[in-house]
Amino acid sequence: MTLTNPTMSPRTYSSNSSFQSAFINKLKLIQFNNKNQNQHFPPNLPYPRSLTLPSASLRVDTGAPNARVETGRKTKEVIEDEAKFLVGTYARVPVVLERGKGCKLYDVEGNEYLDLSSGIAVNALGHGDDDWLKAVVDQAGVLTHTSNVYLTIPQVELAKRLVASSFADRVFFSNSGTEANEAAIKFSRKYQKHNSTEGKEPATEFLAFSNCFHGRTMGAVALTSKVQYRTPFEPVMPGVTFIEYGNAPAAVELIQQGKIAAVFVEPIQGEGGIYSATKEFLQSLRNACDEAGTLLVFDEVQCGLGRTGYLWAHEAHGVFPDIMTLAKPLAGGLPIGAVLVTERVASVIQYGDHGSTFAGGPLICNAALAVLNKISKPNFLSDVSKKGLYFKELLKQKLGGNPHVKEIRGVGLIIGIDLDVPASPLVDACRNSGLLVLTAGKGNVVRLVPPLIITEEEIEKAADTLSQTLHVLDADNSK
Repeated sequence: MTLTNPTMSPRTYSSNSSFQSAFINKLKLIQFNNKNQNQHFPPNLPYPRSLTLPSASLRVDTGAPNARVETGRKTKEVIEDEAKFLVGTYARVPVVLERGKGCKLYDVEGNEYLDLSSGIAVNALGHGDDDWLKAVVDQAGVLTHTSNVYLTIPQVELAKRLVASSFADRVFFSNSGTEANEAAIKFSRKYQKHNSTEGKEPATEFLAFSNCFHGRTMGAVALTSKVQYRTPFEPVMPGVTFIEYGNAPAAVELIQQGKIAAVFVEPIQGEGGIYSATKEFLQSLRNACDEAGTLLVFDEVQCGLGRTGYLWAHEAHGVFPDIMTLAKPLAGGLPIGAVLVTERVASVIQYGDHGSTFAGGPLICNAALAVLNKISKPNFLSDVSKKGLYFKELLKQKLGGNPHVKEIRGVGLIIGIDLDVPASPLVDACRNSGLLVLTAGKGNVVRLVPPLIITEEEIEKAADTLSQTLHVLDADNSK
């Protein structure tokens, strides 16, 4: 079994004291490496409450199945109505959620869940954050929607904040991640058309990578590597080439041919299985794009805005794009997308080239300002890094000896548990024990993307639940 850890070799911890020593050393190493690289990650902050693992005698209530209310009348009624009235695009689990607070969710039967799915990496501040709620309620009482025919203060303020905290010079707002990527496709095509020399065909093709996910609308799905997402709707947008994620030589060779309008890459792949790009890979793409006049697009819809412990995932490597797409956590659960661009890209976009009726509305943008104000604080980001490191080391100790666990990987609070069998039985067992997690990759990766406000106690409870339910993989595999 391989346990990915960029700065420490895999090891077995025989005692809490050895774990504590290794953990402290790694935190110090992270602080040293980030001292001059990341303005959002200060080097001298207090360590978490506890650097020792919970003792073996600790009993954590994981909400065993026999302590939970089985599917009741309310749940059955909603399931029946959903099957009758909604288009069947989702394979939903038989849980009807009713309310949430912090990292906890509650269904209509009164069952409590520890939420490590965050609405698929959306609820970065958890459920019902007080400052977010105040921003929404206050703005809803003043002005909700105007369209983009008029100016509103929250939209302009949010754009100013995003520009001030990133590489970008300008922002375009959309309503989702897939819409943000559609805009990036259009902006890239327009940029190449505007900058092509007379008599030369502009670059119109795109490069994406294995295991990537960029959305489900027609342009974005063409950039998504999973065949099952594209096949039912072919022909999709032509001119997209997929290369193995991390294969810099092959990518550089294709870019140098001069036909690629833009390269789309996720610094950390979420849907694809929690795979992280290396600095060398991203720098190779940056250099090749600069030489060929190709645009480099970072899709940070899932990995951006604090999830890695950096405000933007690419900050860890010091490699910057021409375009970055954002969405999921930005408005704390309300629909938003954003395309951040440099001035040289923005300068070719004119009135009418793109637009949206709802995008950038005052209600959504005021909510997003509340989220950005909290997440961008250095102490907040530092805590995400520390909690993510603690979570990974805890998982390695508790799950690392299981033969089905191939690898535990990730950065900050985007973590994947790679299995040699399908992950669904484990995901189901966790849910029945009061823990909500997701799958990723080819269905063999357990994806953990908790609210960034998760506490150490909740991390310990989640790790215990995963450990206590891991046996279902043996039972399922023996059938």
